[in-house]
Order: sequence, then structure tokens, then C-alpha cells
Amino acid sequence: MVREFKFKGYTHEQLQSLSIENLLPLLNSRQRRSLDKRVSTYMNDDKRKLREKVKLAREGKMKGNIRTHARDMIILPDMVGLTIHVHNGKEFAQVNIKPEMIGHYLGEYAITNKRVQHGAPGVGASRSSLYVPLK
Repeated sequence: MVREFKFKGYTHEQLQSLSIENLLPLLNSRQRRSLDKRVSTYMNDDKRKLREKVKLAREGKMKGNIRTHARDMIILPDMVGLTIHVHNGKEFAQVNIKPEMIGHYLGEYAITNKRVQHGAPGVGASRSSLYVPLK
């Protein structure tokens, strides 16, 4: 039996029917503070355009991918089920939005650094490597 996901006691359908003002008390304090300022500083052009694209994608009017640089956009219930391509500094990382991600930032799911894989040191990298015979 699959357990239904609930966000602080609310199902996904209930969350989608809530307005942002009613959703605010359910979020953590950092997200609450950010969304409180959404009228002036939080909802800048990038985030406003992203919200419009999400709305168009929900209605089925948007073709192609949703791509954004707004890594500090908070994931809201109306984004669940969409695939958003978030810029990680080099390329756009594909992020599939799930209900568990509500209240987190988009940037948390588009990692900006890769694992470092060191190779063998080159000649002259250290004093001892000068005496390693070359093949």
C-alpha cells in the first residue's frame, strides 16, 4: 500500500487550492519571510516570468521546456508534476518537481559543483615527480 504524501497535514489537492497567503503559515520561517516580500523585492522579473510559464504549462498552452535562472524561487504547490530546467552556472539541470519538494528552493536540486576526480600528477608537480621515469 502506497502512503499518500501530506505536507503538514494537507494533501496535494488541498495545497493547490490554497492561496499563497494561506500557504505562508505552513512554510518555514526563511521561506515565509521571502514570500512576505513578494509584492516588492521577492517577485522580480525572473520569478514573475517563471510563475507565468508554470501557469501556461499547467493549462497546456506552453510548448518546450521551462528554463530559468531563478535558483532562489521557492517551489509552490502549483509547480508539482512539472519539469523545470534550472541553470547551475554552466548548463540547465533538469528538475522534476515532486510534492516532497514544496517549500524548498529550486537551486537545491540543481547542484553547482561536480565531484573532483584527480588524475596522476604531472611531471614537475612536486619535487619527487621529477625523478619518475617517463614511459
